[in-house]
Amino acid sequence: MDKNKLTPEQIKQVKQFQRNEITEYHIYSKLSKQIKDEKNAQTLQRIGDDELRHYHFWKTYSGEEIKPNRWKVFKFYWLARIFGITFGIRLMEKGEEGAQKEYEKACEYIPEARDIVIDEDQHEEELIDLLKEKKLDYVGSIVLGLNDALVELTGTLAGLTFALQNTRLIAVAGLITGIAASFSMAASEYLSTKSEGDGAKALASSIYTGLAYIGTVIILILPYLLFTNYFICLGMTLAFAVLIILFFNYYIAIAKNLNFKKRFWEMFTISMGVAAFTFAIGYVIRIFLGVDV
Repeated sequence: MDKNKLTPEQIKQVKQFQRNEITEYHIYSKLSKQIKDEKNAQTLQRIGDDELRHYHFWKTYSGEEIKPNRWKVFKFYWLARIFGITFGIRLMEKGEEGAQKEYEKACEYIPEARDIVIDEDQHEEELIDLLKEKKLDYVGSIVLGLNDALVELTGTLAGLTFALQNTRLIAVAGLITGIAASFSMAASEYLSTKSEGDGAKALASSIYTGLAYIGTVIILILPYLLFTNYFICLGMTLAFAVLIILFFNYYIAIAKNLNFKKRFWEMFTISMGVAAFTFAIGYVIRIFLGVDV
């Protein structure tokens, strides 16, 4: 279609497409220069080159040079550097899902855009799937450590809260239990993975499991070290548990393109269900055994 036949509103829309493309080009190119893994760097540059090609396609209709969104470049570059390139890129692409309707509208007055849209959707997804990150290879180990710590420790702390009613004793008992359990989980993960014949992976898996477990333990016990009201401490611990579940499942859902709601509610129901059950057990034990600390 002749660019001179486009309406002012259509020209404005084309310029927005241009800005999106050139912004993403700068994000991918900047990341490709900072990534040590050569294959990942090449993949990122290939995606960036595609974005630049799309930018020039839209430019033939706008007839103008458009500057990138510097804030978006800064934000997604650092999200990718801190939380991993797969997470950062998929999060950025998720944010662009709403733009698909706008692209569909553009195809009505620029039929040639259909090939660009199809190419962008399919090719980019294929390239993103090629990215390899070590931390994502050990997601199963991290899930094991986090999930066990959340289920076991929220339950333990809930039970101890009603049984002991002393924040210092609860913190000490919970910390000892948590540290012992983290070493036990790490050792179990090592032996389990090593039985598959990969000693190096077994060691890494056990480290990820242990660190995930002990990190969760520290966060959950922290309120009992800072405050004296045991019910407030329990409430904060449960709130921290929900936040951990929320953040981790959001991260995994984005990085591995999974269903967030299903994973969140599954882990939430199990953790909170166990906590409620053991809180009731703590109450029963205190009443029937006459524990008074």
